[in-house]
Amino acid sequence: MVLICPPVLKRTTTMTFPLMKAGFLFLIFCTTSSAEMRWLALLRQSSVATRGAVHERVEICNIKELSKKQSKICQKNLEIMNSVRLGAELAIQECQWQFKSRRWNCSTGGKRIFGKILKTATREAAFVHSITAAAVAHVVTRACSSGQLQRCGCDRTVRVKPSQGFEWSGCSDNIAFGTAFSKSFVDARDLRRARKKSKPRALMNLHNNEAGRKVLEYNMKLECKCHGVSGSCELRTCWRAMPAFREVGIILKEKFNGATEVKPIVSGKYTKLEPVNIRFKHHTDTDLVYLRPSPNFCELDEKTGSLGTHGRRCNKTSRAIDGCELLCCSRGYISQNRSERERCRCKFHWCCYVECQSCVRTVEINTCN
Repeated sequence: MVLICPPVLKRTTTMTFPLMKAGFLFLIFCTTSSAEMRWLALLRQSSVATRGAVHERVEICNIKELSKKQSKICQKNLEIMNSVRLGAELAIQECQWQFKSRRWNCSTGGKRIFGKILKTATREAAFVHSITAAAVAHVVTRACSSGQLQRCGCDRTVRVKPSQGFEWSGCSDNIAFGTAFSKSFVDARDLRRARKKSKPRALMNLHNNEAGRKVLEYNMKLECKCHGVSGSCELRTCWRAMPAFREVGIILKEKFNGATEVKPIVSGKYTKLEPVNIRFKHHTDTDLVYLRPSPNFCELDEKTGSLGTHGRRCNKTSRAIDGCELLCCSRGYISQNRSERERCRCKFHWCCYVECQSCVRTVEINTCN
């Protein structure tokens, strides 16, 4: 359930976050003009001039795609925006890996990042919001632990000696800081829309953003190192560590498969999201929710953002979604033989090199009509 309070008249305190020294990786993406997740336009910034003039650096924060609050956070904490951008890149990579064999494969081609899919309140949009919020939190937290941020380091709150036979040591990941920044920056635009107008789509986005962060937070792990003679483990020192982001992606993909269709319900001054089917169990804080059914993504449809599956490679022996029958939407497929050259018959020579021959093998490529 998502509850949105009435507009707050008091001026709230803006969180400030530490600076980051690492530079941006370079990727080229087109601008997104969609009202949803417009801050992804940061992906088209090749770098942040951390050593440049102040006015040059602040210009990055004044791009039209950022809300006023996001722009203020950027200006006060410029160098941490490297982590925001890297988080967006990580989210896209994970999204494309998780959906590589589905009709919607998390494509970022065309004039907008993710096309128009974010304009529709489908479960695909829900997944993008959750994976992106989680990725930003993950990258910021990792930057804390690695010492890249000046005012954020390891989590020092887990220092009380427990009774389980180990003591806290090492560098526990500061997940509280990472999730707080993600919430402040990523949620800024939708939080304003939800408070002032109780927009159902804003409520949906906020819930899914938080679901992504909760999945990351709830799957923190205890990692330990043994100390003692000959590895006797007489003493263990342990710390809290984040899961690998691939694990987060797998969990959120499962949440995508079991996402709940919801509808807005007005109750007095509040608006909340309730399941469309009252026989279904109510969604939890880690479940994904959506407002509109997804298109079948079989054909090109500019209105929904569907790119269709024409020309996609498929597996003719599979009965799953990557199989030619389902992926090609029963339109049939074309099989072609292609010659590929690869290394083969490799031998190791002492010392120390490997010698291989070059072989040609024929592979069958199946593409959807």
